[in-house]
This record gives sequence, C-alpha cells and structure tokens, in this order.
Amino acid sequence: MRTGPMRRPTSPSRKHSAARALTGVLVAALGAVSLVSCSDDDGGDSADSTPTPPVSASFSGSAPSALASAAESVKASLSAAASSASARASEFEASVSAEVARANAAAQEQLKDVDGRGNATADVSLTGKPRSQTGGLLAVVVNITNSTDATASYAVQVDFSDADGNVVETRYVGAEDLEPGERAQPLAISRKPAEPQLTAKVAKAQRY
Repeated sequence: MRTGPMRRPTSPSRKHSAARALTGVLVAALGAVSLVSCSDDDGGDSADSTPTPPVSASFSGSAPSALASAAESVKASLSAAASSASARASEFEASVSAEVARANAAAQEQLKDVDGRGNATADVSLTGKPRSQTGGLLAVVVNITNSTDATASYAVQVDFSDADGNVVETRYVGAEDLEPGERAQPLAISRKPAEPQLTAKVAKAQRY
C-alpha cells in the first residue's frame, strides 16, 4: 500500500500545450539557421540576408569623407601642376644668355637717373609671346629699333600693371651698340602668377 502522495495524471490539454511550445521553439531555431546559411547559387549572400556591420573597434580615428578625399586629390594635382610650371619657367629663364643678363643690368643702371619717360620711347614697342613657349610665364618681346644714323645703345623699363593700373612688377632690358636701322628683340619676363592678368607697357626708354 502506497503511503506517499499520489501524483495527478497529466491532462491531455497540458500535454498538447507543451508539445506546441516545443514545436514553436524548434521552428524558430530552424528559421534562424536558414537565414544565416541561405545563399544564392553563386555562393554570395541572398537578398534576404542582413550584412554584418564592421567592428568599429578595429578602426582608429574617423574615415575621411568623400568631399575631403576629393579636396586632397585636387590639392595634390594643383601642387604638381604648379611645380611643373615652375620647372618649365626656370628652364626658359636659364636659356637667356649671360650677355643678355649683363645688358639688362646695364639698362637698369642707365635708367636710374632718367627723368620722365626718356628720349627713345618712339623706337620701342612690345609684342606678346605665347605662354606655351615661355613655360607658362608672362613674357613680352621688346622691339628696339635704332632710328638714328649713328650707333647707339638702348635701355628700356617695362612695367607690368594689374587691372587697376597699379604697377606690380618692373623689368629692365637693354640692347647695346645697335647700328643705324638695326633691330634688337630682348624679352621682358614677369614671374607673377597667371591670374590676375597683367598688362605690360614701356615705362621708360633711353638711347645713349
């Protein structure tokens, strides 16, 4: 004869509830596994899969924005272009002979004490030179013609002015011992940037 408490038999309804709950858990688990392992025929993730975001702890600092990257790229391109233009300009100026440089220095010395525009402006004119031939520099050909009947030397001051008429740069060129009717064509070269545009003019011209 049993002396302990008698266990009540489990009702059919409770058995059915437990079975339904277990079935629901298994279905949910299988669904999760299906989502993780689901892929297309090519081995890539299907459209229903959720991409895993990168672990932010593996990065240091913040990633540059697309705008910042573009700005850096443009800056690097401009710097390279400026360096290239400067190199071409230096090569062009280096091609000017030492004799021409000496004549230009002599011209500056001659014009130091000249009042007004000098006595030879009628013998001098300017012609532009393509930047493609000057390494990107602004350069003008100074056309000097000896209009007298005797040998003469010339000193010319060329001013480069901005749009407001302000002189921002001055260059001196010279031609020595020109025979009557002889012509010389030294260059007056500006080292200022291409922008803003400058205008060259004969400020002084002295025959001596």
